[in-house]
Amino acid sequence: MSRRIKGRIAAVAALLLAVFYLNLTSGSLEMSIGDIVRTLLRINTEQDFTVTLFEYRLPRIILALLVGFGLAIAGTVIQGITNNGLADPGILGISAGAGTGIVVFIFFIHGSVVTEDWYSILIRPLFGWLGGILAAAIIFFLSWRKGMLDIPRFILIGIAISAGFSAISLYFSLKMDPNDFQKANIWLHGSIYNATWAYILSALPWVLLLTPVILYKHRILDLFQLKDETVKSLGILVNRQRIILILCSVGLVSACVSIAGNITFIGLIAPHISRQLVGIHHRYLLPVSGLMGMLLVLTADYIARNIAPTEIPVGIVAALVGVPYLIYLLLKRKV
Repeated sequence: MSRRIKGRIAAVAALLLAVFYLNLTSGSLEMSIGDIVRTLLRINTEQDFTVTLFEYRLPRIILALLVGFGLAIAGTVIQGITNNGLADPGILGISAGAGTGIVVFIFFIHGSVVTEDWYSILIRPLFGWLGGILAAAIIFFLSWRKGMLDIPRFILIGIAISAGFSAISLYFSLKMDPNDFQKANIWLHGSIYNATWAYILSALPWVLLLTPVILYKHRILDLFQLKDETVKSLGILVNRQRIILILCSVGLVSACVSIAGNITFIGLIAPHISRQLVGIHHRYLLPVSGLMGMLLVLTADYIARNIAPTEIPVGIVAALVGVPYLIYLLLKRKV
């Protein structure tokens, strides 16, 4: 790794630390670094500081970092296996499928969004994973032509599947009682407002288990930049490797959607920016994309809390940035 790349990574890390500091210290209750350190060490036991730090700010920050990391890694993988920079879990319908799986679970099994217990929170990612797998399977089945993945068809079908699963989610959420509908609607648009330690613990095992598998396969992702015939000639089981990587990326997306709803475009923007910083080799691209995803979501959360008198969902802020960026990419690629 060259000195220039190391400097760029250090700059991203410094920006992340700065945004982390802003999220930790700012809010209705201003806290200095000294206040935070004394509260963490239990030197200062003032109730307002303790509740604000441990019940609100730390869970929210950690959840934002977790979601940003997972979505960015998943986006990098999907762009790698399709060899298409416009691929994104949100655009392609995988996030919508995961969201639908969770809404169906809430509607038919748990019965309520407002009253949640540890069991329902911990099992959510599994239903999200099933929904995401269903969406991915439909997209890949319809996009497969003559033993190869038709990329333009893949993108268009993904957009259609996303709209379909979003409609299903909306249908079930409309049949909920008003309190559940309001909360489900905010969650579906991407929100980390109700971050708790339970949400973090429900998603953390998925990230810890699946990320090493993806990182281990960084050379496979590099090879997917070549044509399938070339990769097969190297003795790589292309379809098998694609399936493994898809299952892992869908698992990450499902875990993130289960705790934060459908935050789109993070999986699109983070890999693109990271590619400009460190190049195309996934050995460096994957971890830097995760770092960039954390920075993007944490920044979006800070903006969502301060841009208006009332807080808006993080997913809306991400979309406000993501839509112009997607248009820019389309114009640049002349798609």
